Amino acid sequence: MRKRWWAVCFCFPLLAHANEQEIRLLENRFRVDPTIERAAFVIYREKPSMPVVLVRPDGSKYYAWRHPDNVSWHQEADMDIVSISDPMPGPWQAIGRVSPDNKVKVLSDLRMKVEDLPSRLYQGEAIKFTARLMLGDDPLNLRDFIRRVDLTVSFSEFVDDPASLNPDQRPQPKSLGQFSDDGTGLDEAPNDGIFTVSLPIDVMPGKYRARVTSGNGIFFRTLEQEVLVYPTPLMATFKQSQIDDEPHQLTIQMEQASIEPGSVSVHAKFTDTEGKTTVYQKNSEEKSETLSLDIPYASTPGQYKWLSTLYATDQLSGRSLVFPLPEQTFAVTDYAALEQAEAEREAREQAMMEAAEARRREREQAEARTTSLIIIGLGNLLVILIGAATWFVLKKRKARKLAEAAQELEAPPPDKDAESKEASEETDELDIDGSNKNV
Repeated sequence: MRKRWWAVCFCFPLLAHANEQEIRLLENRFRVDPTIERAAFVIYREKPSMPVVLVRPDGSKYYAWRHPDNVSWHQEADMDIVSISDPMPGPWQAIGRVSPDNKVKVLSDLRMKVEDLPSRLYQGEAIKFTARLMLGDDPLNLRDFIRRVDLTVSFSEFVDDPASLNPDQRPQPKSLGQFSDDGTGLDEAPNDGIFTVSLPIDVMPGKYRARVTSGNGIFFRTLEQEVLVYPTPLMATFKQSQIDDEPHQLTIQMEQASIEPGSVSVHAKFTDTEGKTTVYQKNSEEKSETLSLDIPYASTPGQYKWLSTLYATDQLSGRSLVFPLPEQTFAVTDYAALEQAEAEREAREQAMMEAAEARRREREQAEARTTSLIIIGLGNLLVILIGAATWFVLKKRKARKLAEAAQELEAPPPDKDAESKEASEETDELDIDGSNKNV
């Protein structure tokens, strides 16, 4: 099956001029010239399909998931872009579901041209940053390639010899943004090979190593530069008015050693509670170190937003400075409504207290009624117990008396002869005693 393969090869300053060749492939093979120091292969595949396998002239293979450090691999559903530093000269081959009608386009003297960053930057400023993809002296206009290139600008704290440190002690780069040639923001036209962005210097003051790389790995590092970031030389303060008809005030203070006096301007946008935006602008007076912008007082209660951008000129270099400020909010309070709400809150609290007091009294009364019922119940029970005990004792006593009376009725009558005999014996005893006394 016939297949199609586009390859774009980078050739650096070894060539004195740009040239472009288009070569037909046999069995997906193509040859890399010995003069090429860096190449990018753009491989179109049938969609969907797995990434291709690149076979070097010596027979070794490169895979999307396994390749040496000098290879960067960007893959999509129908395309592979493989960037190789110092590719091996000779015949290469692509293995995979490559598109039909294959051919290779060899571009020489393809490079990225990046403007140097200012050596003196300020925390919080935004600088205009431009990078270009060049083919010789002209911008590259291969759109299939350009729209897949992203640029990443990162800052890392400056260290003289980072390789001497342990990996976990080395400064970690902080990305300031990833940008595309998409025609948005400061970028004038999409896919024209010119990247123009607003780069925010969102780092703490200090010395840094700045790097510009390709965010998707298509390009290797193209810029490394040492820069100094100084503290922000402008301070914006918003003072909200609490008095009707007295304006709010936005005050800008500048550092005289860094900012040229009289060069400060402010562009502020205020958004009211209904979403309506009003723009306010003002320039500082000549040789003035402060700038005050009055914002009319808004009486409508609610939340307001304001967003501003400060412009100034660097005292030392004469460079134009731009400081976009983050969005801020403030609220206007309706004091009459606040007092009414406070009164309603106090009334609710008073009603709640009264209801709680009524519930407490009801609970105490219920507890008192319950206690009274318990006492009455216990008293009645005690009376019943006492009555029962009395009835039981009286009954026992009455039963004993009846038993005694029954025993007396059942006893036999006394024996008269026995009684006479006992009386005679008693008389004899008395006589004996008397005779004894007389003797």
